[in-house]
Amino acid sequence: MRFELIVLFCLFSAIVWAEKPKDGKSRRARNYKPKTQNIQNARMVSNENAPLRWGIMGAGKISNDFVAIVKTNPAHQFVAVGSRRLTGAQDFAKRHNITKAYGSYEELAKDPDVQVVYVGTVNNAHLANVKLLIENGKHLLVEKPLAMNSKQVEEMIALAKHKKLFFMEALVTRFTPSFVFVTDQIRRGVIGQVYHVNAGLGYHMILEDRVATRELGGGTVLDLGIYAIGVADEAYDGEMPTKIEAIGQLNDNGVDLNFAANLKYGGNRTASIFANSLLLLPNEAFIVGTNGTIRITANFKSSERVYVNGVVHEFPFPKTTEFLNYGDSLALRYEAEEVRKCINEGKIESEKMSHKDSIVMAKIEDEIRKQIGVVFNEDS
Repeated sequence: MRFELIVLFCLFSAIVWAEKPKDGKSRRARNYKPKTQNIQNARMVSNENAPLRWGIMGAGKISNDFVAIVKTNPAHQFVAVGSRRLTGAQDFAKRHNITKAYGSYEELAKDPDVQVVYVGTVNNAHLANVKLLIENGKHLLVEKPLAMNSKQVEEMIALAKHKKLFFMEALVTRFTPSFVFVTDQIRRGVIGQVYHVNAGLGYHMILEDRVATRELGGGTVLDLGIYAIGVADEAYDGEMPTKIEAIGQLNDNGVDLNFAANLKYGGNRTASIFANSLLLLPNEAFIVGTNGTIRITANFKSSERVYVNGVVHEFPFPKTTEFLNYGDSLALRYEAEEVRKCINEGKIESEKMSHKDSIVMAKIEDEIRKQIGVVFNEDS
């Protein structure tokens, strides 16, 4: 029987409470362990006492914010930046006191001083960028979404695994202290068995090229919806929904201005997710279980405040005097530290944002786009 879609801009859905499991146990912990690697090339091994040496691919707004926040931590060192325009790379390097600026991505990829690269380019360029960097033996942190579709995501991950290189999607939510706390609360069974997730983001960003342009991999599913999908993915242990139903509206370029979707999981569990580029929404997320509710306050993708059964828990970010294009970029420091930790431990993926998570989330994005009619050239 078709389960009813939530009205597009509705934040609160009626939640049908299911019975608590007879054994009273909380949701299971993840049943895999991050894979480790034995790096053959000595220059790629990170000494725990030495700073991790970063290269930056793409000199845009998000790359600026990443460097501005992370460079305040002496455990990280930015040694090179690459852009399609040399002048862009030089301006970026001067602004952040980076020694080397390259006018091509190939030069950055071949720099022997660079251990790991943050990829902050546009969505449709990610696959080619990642291939180039993997071929040159670089560890990778790739800005979300990893790719245009799940096929590309699986290709990237396979290449990184083959080369035994660390590879992670930069979904900032997963690494914030508030969301790490939320995950711990769920795993410990504080709110009982999770039966419903409600999450969505909305901002007035209809005119931004990265959202409005199909050729760049635009649309709210990939730009904003991924954060809501990420909350459901974490709450349900990376499980793939058994059924997805979505609605949405497209612009004249064929990408989604907004969408709403219901996800159905086994055992009477559900999630309601949505995103909108036409207006500002409350931007909160709710995870509801048999023993209570977790509320992640706005902006939930990088929140500093969480309520568990009405009790507030604060996780303030360290402040900065650096210029930031986006107010929530303060949280980017945590994903960088996760990269450093994993590389030091010889891991090729993070438990907080695993390869499996990226694949499942990309498949959910694919299905939502298919149902609302968003088709990229890369889908063929």
